[in-house]
Amino acid sequence: MPKGIFLDIDGTLTPLGSSVPPESAVRAIAAARRRGHKVFLCTSRSMPMLAPLLSYGFDGVVASAGGHVEIDGQVLYDCPMTRQQRDTALTALHSRGVFCVAEAEGGSFGDEDLPERLPEDEPIRRWRADLAESLGIRPMADYDGSRVYKVVFLCRESGQLIPARQALEKDFLFRFQWAPPGVLCGELINRKFDKGRGVLRVCGHLGLNRADTYGFGDSLNDLEMLQAVGFGVAMDSGDPRLKAAADYISPPPEADGLAKTFARFGLL
Repeated sequence: MPKGIFLDIDGTLTPLGSSVPPESAVRAIAAARRRGHKVFLCTSRSMPMLAPLLSYGFDGVVASAGGHVEIDGQVLYDCPMTRQQRDTALTALHSRGVFCVAEAEGGSFGDEDLPERLPEDEPIRRWRADLAESLGIRPMADYDGSRVYKVVFLCRESGQLIPARQALEKDFLFRFQWAPPGVLCGELINRKFDKGRGVLRVCGHLGLNRADTYGFGDSLNDLEMLQAVGFGVAMDSGDPRLKAAADYISPPPEADGLAKTFARFGLL
């Protein structure tokens, strides 16, 4: 019976901050697809940020945390921000000195004054440089006006988010992620979608039984995915709250976690 396999990227398919999966994972994905299983990326990354990975071979994507869903190039779901929502979000966040990355159809665009907005130390500068290099984040001045699906925000303290929360929290979730000390990092995500609902859209389109689906993730934004699939896998290096909700704990990507877990459950 063909299975549906949904893979987060950062910290799951690839080491954190990288767009290059271990060779063992590439071989495992190819082997699973040869057996007739369907393998999907299920990620918070936008479509332009997926470009380095698509060449490895997948049957489709749940991108932008569920805001864009494709199977073999056919768009099943697409829910960008309205122009008003985009402008309200960026204006409210910028009004309190919050650093923003707008993830859009035309690419990802980030503010250029991170050192002034966040603690000016080497870990922060290195972290920002790694993000820009591996994910192709361009200066906000280059933003082309294309549709925005998600806004990533970084700031020093929660009070900086008050204007944005007041304006947007009814329709958008402020979901926080791991960040270096002294930094709050999160994503502004439309409440109309999440990774789990993206999984269900794929299953409905392909006629996949949820009992025959697997989800792999490492962070709390993978929780809805693990709740939607029949069998949820969390990486051992991941968020303890996600691990508590998982059916199985996999070794991390650096330890060939995907390949080992695929083999353990007969997906190869």
